Amino acid sequence: MALLPFYAAAQTTPAAGSLADTWNGALELPNSPLLLTITLAEPPTGPRTATLNVPIQKLANFAFSGVEVKGDSLILLSDFLGLRYASRISADRQELTGIWKQNGEKWPLTLRRGAPVAVQVPVTRPQDPVLPLPYQEQEVAFLNPTSKQKLAGTLTLPAGKGPFPAVVLVSGSGPQDRDETILNHRPFRVLADYLTRRGIAVLRYDDRGIGKSEGTYATATTSDFLTDAQAALAFLRAQPGVQPKRVGMLGHSEGGTIALLAGAQLQPPAFIVSLAGMGVSGSTLLLRQQADLLRTAGLDTARMRQMRQTQEAILQIIRTTPDNPPAIARVVPLLKQASPGVTESVLTVMATQMTSPWYRTFLTLDPQPMLNKVRVPVLALNGSKDLQVAPDLNLSAIEKALKDGKNRNVTVQQLEGLNHLFQTAQTGLPSEYGQLSETFAPAALEIIGNWIATQTKR
Repeated sequence: MALLPFYAAAQTTPAAGSLADTWNGALELPNSPLLLTITLAEPPTGPRTATLNVPIQKLANFAFSGVEVKGDSLILLSDFLGLRYASRISADRQELTGIWKQNGEKWPLTLRRGAPVAVQVPVTRPQDPVLPLPYQEQEVAFLNPTSKQKLAGTLTLPAGKGPFPAVVLVSGSGPQDRDETILNHRPFRVLADYLTRRGIAVLRYDDRGIGKSEGTYATATTSDFLTDAQAALAFLRAQPGVQPKRVGMLGHSEGGTIALLAGAQLQPPAFIVSLAGMGVSGSTLLLRQQADLLRTAGLDTARMRQMRQTQEAILQIIRTTPDNPPAIARVVPLLKQASPGVTESVLTVMATQMTSPWYRTFLTLDPQPMLNKVRVPVLALNGSKDLQVAPDLNLSAIEKALKDGKNRNVTVQQLEGLNHLFQTAQTGLPSEYGQLSETFAPAALEIIGNWIATQTKR
């Protein structure tokens, strides 16, 4: 699910000797090094600023909330990420050597001016399937008849004689490949492996415009992704070895919402598994997401209240200003108030993201009326430490709407200690995702597998 795109930057006093440049390094995390880039700016007038880019996390132009230079020391702070980087500036001012502290953990980090460092990043996690696989795996492609675009994916079929029950996996927000790859984790590959070993055929596919799929991701909305999921469902039903009347849909985050919406369409899936899907409007979810993330990161109450007021004002502008140029022109000053050290160009990029077709659609999306129409069996799960899609707010809303619509087969469960990615977590903050070796909690896999097995018995 989407993360809020703006945070505050603090002012600082310029010091002699320019550090303005791009600095690169590798954070030596327990499971794999994390390449990152920090850009320091020293405008002629105004405070120093610093932004963080972490390519593998798809994090770009993230503004630090504090930049301080004292003698030969540089300190960077981020209230939102709960981090502090205290470093020593080398005599030739070409290297920063220090300690990166985040959420109670700390790691050494050396940053150097210029080109990114070369680091061999491991491509596997402990739960990744290992060859040879005890089932069939096929590269497939199918057509979305609405958009006229081909989508590419992987179909896994259990060993033995079919036909088999089956499920389509639908990924969360952001450009996702068929494995829903994030921080070297491949949760959909792990899910597909687990379910296929249990006798369930699985189709997972690249988002439109991603991987081998056709189309353009940037202009697509949740409604467009729903048609992609429906096309995948129709394709899977037609495959040899699949029981066409026992084909369900499992989605994560935005994909969980899409799976629920698919249940209200013509020819719905036979069953639905919603993992961290939303049960409230997009605007409500984003405001709660902001509060949970900032509180867990340690931001003080007064600052949280200020940021909420700013966010509410921004969302109101976007909802009531349909044309992008005037909306962006009104949003940028509010972002500047919240992030006084961030450049105008970065703020404009943020405002442009917040007025994109997907974001506008997401803000007004309310699944409640559609949930009332869902009649197929539903399993809705959330982790108790999910800070992106609050379990108490969304699970109760999903359960109420489904039962108000007379759905008689609804299972809702909060899983203790799991985060938004269904990993066993300590804080639940997004900054923790890549630090964990676990891709998907085994207990959660078992709950999903057992429930699907119950729904698909002959």
